[in-house]
Amino acid sequence: MKNYLKKLILIIIFIFPSSILGKEVLLQSTTSTKNSGFYSYILPIFKNQTGINVKVVAVGTGQAIRNAENCDADILIVHAKRDEEAFVANGNGIKRHNLMYNDFVILGPSDDPAEISDSKSAEQALNSIFKFEHNFISRGDNSGTHKKEKNLWENANIKISDYSGKWYKETGSGMGTTLNIAAELNSYTLSDRATWITFKNKKNLKILYEGDKNLFNQYGAILVNPEKCPHTNVEESKIFLNWLLSKNGQEAIQKYKVNGIQLFYPNAN
Repeated sequence: MKNYLKKLILIIIFIFPSSILGKEVLLQSTTSTKNSGFYSYILPIFKNQTGINVKVVAVGTGQAIRNAENCDADILIVHAKRDEEAFVANGNGIKRHNLMYNDFVILGPSDDPAEISDSKSAEQALNSIFKFEHNFISRGDNSGTHKKEKNLWENANIKISDYSGKWYKETGSGMGTTLNIAAELNSYTLSDRATWITFKNKKNLKILYEGDKNLFNQYGAILVNPEKCPHTNVEESKIFLNWLLSKNGQEAIQKYKVNGIQLFYPNAN
């Protein structure tokens, strides 16, 4: 009798998995939110309130968007507004929403050999690194952070590709690996603040430039368009998005701190 019941339960779960287990929301995300511990903090709160499980795939923003274009996502949380708007304009997403923000910082050796700490702008800081030809470690992975960094070099009127493999070195990796290499080589780099705060292998690295309005780091959230991707989990992913944008979700974001430091600032529309 027991074996019969077990078989019956397995058959029911196989035929009706969503009704028995609940459908999982697939989130394609930038790495900075995951590496900072944000999802380990906020997803249990969401699940406790709704019973919905969210699976996170954390890659660079460029790759996350490509995955979502291939219908391998229910929802996106990334940080490259121009690309996010193109994603929606091309019919891949329903609508882009501001979710939260923080900023980018320029890191380097504590003795600051390129003398960037007194710079008046991020572009001036990069020009100083360029002038001294001191090592700069780039993610080089088409992530949101890499896109921001390329934009800053362009604003500084420096064709950075001309120096690739020389003093400008690209890791093709995530923020954690890039920070580790920058720490080992006593080099400059650009990081989102949340990853830097939670990064443990700081060694001789420190924040040398911050506060420029061009270092603003906005995160957006987008539901994948079910007309483009008919297998999208519309119901649960919409509940997740609405919760993130709600008073409850925004307050939860506001309260997330590491070592007493707030990592993200909610700003849903």
